[in-house]
Amino acid sequence: MRPSGWFALIVILSLMLMLPASMAFADQAADRKAYEENRDLILAIHPYLTPAEIYNRFTPLAVYLTEKLGRLVTIRISPNYSEHINIVGRGHADIAFMGPASYVRMTERYGAIIPLIATLQVDGKSTFRGVIIARKGSGIRRITDLIGKSFAFGDIQSTMSHIVPRFMMFESGVPVEALKRYRFLTNHENVAMGVLYGKFDAGAVKQEVFKEYEYMGLKSVARTPQVAEHLFVASHKLPTEMVIRIREAFLDLNSFKVGGPVLLPVKSSITGLVPASDHDYDNLRHMMRTLEAIGAFEVDAIPAN
Repeated sequence: MRPSGWFALIVILSLMLMLPASMAFADQAADRKAYEENRDLILAIHPYLTPAEIYNRFTPLAVYLTEKLGRLVTIRISPNYSEHINIVGRGHADIAFMGPASYVRMTERYGAIIPLIATLQVDGKSTFRGVIIARKGSGIRRITDLIGKSFAFGDIQSTMSHIVPRFMMFESGVPVEALKRYRFLTNHENVAMGVLYGKFDAGAVKQEVFKEYEYMGLKSVARTPQVAEHLFVASHKLPTEMVIRIREAFLDLNSFKVGGPVLLPVKSSITGLVPASDHDYDNLRHMMRTLEAIGAFEVDAIPAN
């Protein structure tokens, strides 16, 4: 056989050997696409309350989204705020509920690549406040009275149980170095109970938690400025069509007949959802950058001994 004939034969045999492999890759791609189109969707929540309370509050939403999207939606509670930021930023959750500070931190760490779904509207407003608290009769009446006192924060990434109140304290001349001691207690409820039981002289919680425990003996020392509310986001890995469907499903909840049974368990004062905008969180960005400049997110909590 002439050399050219041998060459042609080798080419034909090579193509025959490659064909099954290419078909296998095509099959794998098809299987992956089918999996992505039919797999369960993950709804990730940051641990701002106890796991049992979070499941109770968000199960009606998961059921609603399952019916609306035609895909099973399962709730996953992130182990802490920092990991929640990473889970959402890396696209490991399809839908996520985020606190304002966690959202800002995520955009600065991963860029503004996350599709925004909707912002909560509570009592007709898409902003909320926090409260610096103390026990009634404690003698703490203003922020400057915190000098030399013990203080309880929630999670280091929490908007209203750390970032905003700490910014207020810094602006009022009460950096944490002026406190007797301070500690991070994971969530708002732990802070409220820590102050009530005398473990700490004061603390910071969102207004909702303050109202829940006020009758037990808490008082307001100072209220925080308004900050854009919590929001829902989607994974940047989802197809655009799915993001649009998710956004429409959430905004359909503005019909009280549909949204009431779904949203009110999340928060009894929710009055609807509004389109989210990244610029709504610019004032919080300023606070966080100010705190970063003084190392507020690098210092370990002082043990509460």
